[in-house]
Amino acid sequence: MLVVNVKENESIDKALKRFKKKFEKTGVLRQLRKRQAFEKPSVARRNEIIHARYVGQLRSNEEI
Repeated sequence: MLVVNVKENESIDKALKRFKKKFEKTGVLRQLRKRQAFEKPSVARRNEIIHARYVGQLRSNEEI
């Protein structure tokens, strides 16, 4: 459970912004989206390899 202490004379907007940052860092939303659509381990691994190749190509093009 996330707890955000609101300091004296602090606007609600700033406290809400801190809450949103904490919530995003926990990764709850990312995990929820990942669980909604099951992906077979073999497909996940294939996607990781494709992404790694893509990133490698971008980095090699950067060095040129």
